[in-house]
Amino acid sequence: MKVKDVMSRDVVAVRPETPLKEAARLMSTYGISGLPVVDESGAVVGVVSEADFLLKERGFDEIPDRPFAWLLGESRAAKAARTKVAAATAGEMMSSPAETIAPEATLREAAALMVERRINRLPVTRGDHLIGIVTRADLVRAYLRPDDEIHRIIRDDILLKTLWLAPDRVELEVSEGVVRLAEMVDRRSTVESLLRMVADVDGVVAVDSALRWQLDNSDVRLPEEDLVARGYRR
Repeated sequence: MKVKDVMSRDVVAVRPETPLKEAARLMSTYGISGLPVVDESGAVVGVVSEADFLLKERGFDEIPDRPFAWLLGESRAAKAARTKVAAATAGEMMSSPAETIAPEATLREAAALMVERRINRLPVTRGDHLIGIVTRADLVRAYLRPDDEIHRIIRDDILLKTLWLAPDRVELEVSEGVVRLAEMVDRRSTVESLLRMVADVDGVVAVDSALRWQLDNSDVRLPEEDLVARGYRR
């Protein structure tokens, strides 16, 4: 599943010159925790978030700084924090440059970026142009993919089209996102490739394998570039 499949396309955004009170009103009205900031061409130039407003609420006295700041000068983080505290517009408060993601990126890539950067939302851009937004809640909803759809993807796209296995060769059950696989297949490498690809299907919670193999060819794998091209490896 791609970011474009779960993103919101009707994005509430502001301009750099938007007053902070208007930005706060929009966030409250629409129940959102952040706003992309776009220029006149629609390019994303930053993001204003609840965390920025909380920092402003705390004020200057709560901004930490490194020892001997009077001698060495303020740290970059402290300078950025003071700018946010003094801000009156979205452009003055925003975090820039904004972390963005492409619509063709996978949900796993979006999740990794959110965790790594400790952010709750990602503007989705084509080039620099804003076309949507994806949030942590959107990624959670990927686990709502119906069991029958997961079953179809594993049967048709993985077993038949990728591994060239007749679906009736493998016992396959999906219940509440848990995939159960059983039966005998020809090679150990096939089992290992199958388990990796099934685990990467969006909506799969866990994989319970009782698969066995006739030939242990541990040194042979489906080429990594083939897995990437087919969308099962990132």
